This record gives sequence, structure tokens and C-alpha cells, in this order.
Amino acid sequence: MRVLVLGAGFGGLELTTRLSEALGDEAEITLIDKADGFVFGFSKLDVMFGRTTAAAVRHSYAGLVKPGVRFVRTTIRSIDPAGRRVETDEGPYEADVLVIALGADLDPGATPGLVEAGHEFYTVDGAFAVRDVLDRFAGGRVIVGVTSTPFKCPPAPSETALMLHDLLLARGLRDRSRIELVMPLGAPIPPSPAASQALLKAFAERGIGWHPDRLVRGLDPKRNVAMLANGDEMPFDLFLGVPVHRAPQVVRDSGMCVDGWIPVDSLTLRTQYPGVYAVGDVTSVGTPKAGVFAEGQAAVVAAQIIAAHRGEGDAATYDGTGICFVEFGHERIGRVQVTFRRGETPFGTFDDASDVYRADKTEFGSSRVRRWFGRTWH
Repeated sequence: MRVLVLGAGFGGLELTTRLSEALGDEAEITLIDKADGFVFGFSKLDVMFGRTTAAAVRHSYAGLVKPGVRFVRTTIRSIDPAGRRVETDEGPYEADVLVIALGADLDPGATPGLVEAGHEFYTVDGAFAVRDVLDRFAGGRVIVGVTSTPFKCPPAPSETALMLHDLLLARGLRDRSRIELVMPLGAPIPPSPAASQALLKAFAERGIGWHPDRLVRGLDPKRNVAMLANGDEMPFDLFLGVPVHRAPQVVRDSGMCVDGWIPVDSLTLRTQYPGVYAVGDVTSVGTPKAGVFAEGQAAVVAAQIIAAHRGEGDAATYDGTGICFVEFGHERIGRVQVTFRRGETPFGTFDDASDVYRADKTEFGSSRVRRWFGRTWH
């Protein structure tokens, strides 16, 4: 059986690990990605706020060796879902099973003025570059703003505002600065009212302005003003933006997308094409665009593929549950578990922020590096 996995993020790494553990050399698994390494989303903030270095958080794909798995670093040029075939710079690849886990591409240029007057912190390069921007910042009006929906990791803008408060306070710049958080959501974490209330309390205690149900549609570089979709304007000295998210162009060109994303069965992650699955941010499955959900979906797809290979019938289905850790500043971390099930209102639980969960967050990353790369981290 030939399995072709496009994208070596949370979804692709978890999927190939599970297939290798269960099938070994019974399957010919090819994992393709254009990047040279993997970076956890939370690591971008760690680098951005000076907690660690870029080199320390990049996990190289070099030497990624598992039974039955071959990693190919190349750029995908076209996808034929009906034929389960892709064209790449390294030539064509065909498979019996195709899994698309290419995530969402980020397009800062899609928001007028963002490239000229602001800084995005959602790409790896963008977040790493903002570290130098913050080092040079002498205080003033800061906006953390979202420019489109959906966007990855909904808690991240809130974390950024809180961590920025700590940074400016430590540098003696907080009194001369204002921090405004502009988000298109009605609450910081809508599925978890308790987590949202805790974040709103933290904003109030720190004097962080909260502007819900607002979307930044552009920046005016001449006036240093953020223009909101409702017509309001907000001045800034520093703008940290969440850029427009889109399915990768090669996915959009494949004809698989509906309303911008790949539709899948929410229980099995199957697409309309036989033998083709999609997981993670590239889908419209209904969960937040975050790595932990891609990981959970990948586990289900792996179970589906293994069961089909062994002729075992139906496998486990996706339960829509994920856990994330939320930085509250002052070295305190909260833990949120949310569930998105078809036909149900999303719901979530919240464990109060404390220093207890820092070790859990560290182990979350370290355990995956051990599983996926066979290395130790931290």
C-alpha cells in the first residue's frame, strides 16, 4: 500500500508516526514538505518575546527516519485528487491513499498597508523578526489586530497582548504605552466562557483595551492608523497583525475547495474523492485551526487507513476534542479543553492559570518531539 502525505506539520507528523508504528514496512509512506523543519506554534511566541532562540525551536526534518516512511523535501506544483497523484519539483508521486495536511497559507499582502506599516507574527519568519522590532520599541500605542477569519490558534492574540504587557513592564515602558486587542470574536475563547472571563479579567487588571467583534481591514502607512471594518479608526505606533489565512494555492487550484477550504466528513476526515483524506487547517471540518486538532484528526485517519489495510471494518471516528495551553503572563498558564461535535454547540472547560501547567506545556512539546523525531528537546 502506498500512502502519500502532503505536509509535515502536526497532522502529517502524527499520521506518519502512527502508520509507521502499526504497519512498518508493510506500507510505503511518503511524507512531502517544502520546509526544512518544524516549529511549534507556541514556540514562535517564545522566540518573539526573548524566552529562547530561533535555532532552539526548529526541529529539522533531516534524518527523519521511521520504518516504511520516506521524507521528501520539495515543492508541490499540482494535486490531482481523482488520480491520487501530485507533481513536485522532484517529479510525480502516486498513491493508493492520499492525505492532504498542508495547513493554511498566510498572506500579509492581502491586507492593505500591513506589509508597509505593520508586522505580522503568525509566520515563523514574521514572529522571529518581531523579536528585533520589540527590542527597538521605545513605547507607545500598540495594536494586536486580526485581519480575517478564520485564523489559527484563536487564543494567540490574547497571549500576545498579555506577554507584551509583561515585556513592556519589565523594560519600564508600560506607563508610556497602550495595548489594544482587536478581534473579530465576541469573546477571547468563545467555546469556553470560563477561559474567556479569565482573560477579560486579566486584560482589565493590566489595562489592555479589548475590542471584540472588530476586524482590521487595512492600515494607513501615512497616518499610522488601523482602519476597522465598521468604519472606526485606531492610531498606533506599533501594529502586530494576524494576517489573512487561505488554503494553499496548490490546493485551491486542485478543485477540492468549497468556500475556500476542503470539505470533509467530520467523523472520518474523508473528502469526496475515494482514497483521499484531509486534516488540519486546510479543511472546513469545523474545529479551530490549531495543531492539536490536526493531530487528533490525523490519529483518526491513521486508524481508518490501518483498518482498511487489515480488512478490519470501521475504525474510530473523530470526537472534535482538543487541549491547549494559554499564556496569561507572569509565568502563569491556563489549560483549556474544547469540543466541537457535529450538530452540537461547541463547549469547553478551563483550568485556572497557574505555574503548574508550565511543566505540562513543556512536556506537550517534548513528548511530540520524541515521538515524531526520535530526539529529546528541553
